[in-house]
Amino acid sequence: MITASVATRSEVLQQMEGFLKENIDTFLKPVETNWQPSDFLPDSRQDDFFDEVKLLRERAQGLSYDLLAVLIGDTITEEALPNYEAWFHELEDLNRNRDNGWAQWIRGWTAEENRHGDLLNRYLYLSGRVNMREFEISTQYLINDGFDLGTAHDPYRAFVYTSYQEMATNISHRRVGQLARTAGDEQLSKICGMIAGDENRHARVYKTFVEKIFESDPSEMMLAFEDMMRKKIVMPAHYMRELGVDMGKTFGHFTDAAQRLGVYTSHDYTEILDTLITDWKIEQLRDLTPAAEKARDYVVALPNRLRRVADRMPVPKLEYKFKWID
Repeated sequence: MITASVATRSEVLQQMEGFLKENIDTFLKPVETNWQPSDFLPDSRQDDFFDEVKLLRERAQGLSYDLLAVLIGDTITEEALPNYEAWFHELEDLNRNRDNGWAQWIRGWTAEENRHGDLLNRYLYLSGRVNMREFEISTQYLINDGFDLGTAHDPYRAFVYTSYQEMATNISHRRVGQLARTAGDEQLSKICGMIAGDENRHARVYKTFVEKIFESDPSEMMLAFEDMMRKKIVMPAHYMRELGVDMGKTFGHFTDAAQRLGVYTSHDYTEILDTLITDWKIEQLRDLTPAAEKARDYVVALPNRLRRVADRMPVPKLEYKFKWID
C-alpha cells in the first residue's frame, strides 16, 4: 500500500492496475454468455417476424408522450458512446497498452455500453412512434459537438463523475422500465431492466475505484470529489439539441419531462450524493490536509442544502413538442 504522504496519481493508478487486472472477470461479463440486443427484439429470420413487430408497435402505443420523450433522450445519450470512450483515452496516467488492466476495463466497459444504444435504437425504430431522422440528427449533433464534464484530464475527477452518472442512469432506465410495464409494454420493461442492471454493475466498479484511491491518496481524492460537486454533475447529453434548436435547450425540455414522470429528479441527485458519502465513508476519513478537511465539510453539508433547493422547485408544465415525436 502506498502511503498518503508519498502517493502521486501515477503511483496510485499504477498500483490499482494490478487489482483491476485481477478482478476484470468480476467487473465485466463474458462476451460469450452476455445478453445481446437481438435477444429482446423480433428475429427477422423467423416467419413470424412481422407479427412480432406488429405486437411491439401495438404495445408501444400505450407509452405516454413524456415517457417516449425520455426514452428517446436516454437513447441519444447511450448512442453518443464514441465521445465517452474518446474522453477516457484523454485521461492522464492510464497506460493504454493492450494488456494493461485499465485498457482492458475501458474496452470492456465500452463494449458493454455499446449494446444499450443499439438495443434502444432498434426498439424505437420498430415502434413506429419516432421520427428517426430527427432522432438521428440529435445523435449526430451530440457526438459532433462534444462535451465538457469538468474533469479536465484527471482520473480522480473522472471516477467521481462516472460513479455518479452510472448510478443516475441506473435509476433512469429502471424507472422507465417500471412505467413501461404499467403502460402495458412488458418487452420495453425487460429491455430497460437489462440496461439498468449493466449500469448498476458499472457504478459499483467505479465506486470501487474511488474507494481504492481514498485508501492511498485521501486528501487529493477528497479535493477532487469536492470540485466535482461544486461544478455539479451533469448528464453527458447536456448539449443535446434538435435540428434548428439552440444547444442545451432540448436537454432542458428532456429533463423537465423526466421530472414530471419522476424518472430522475433533483431529489434523486441528492440521494445519490448521500449514498456516495456513506459508501466512501467520507465522514470517517482521517489524516486529511487542511484543504481536504474543508472540502469534506462542504460535501457533507451539501445534501441538506440541495434538498432545500429541490423542495422549492415547481414541477415543470407540459408545454414543449419534441421534433423526435410526430
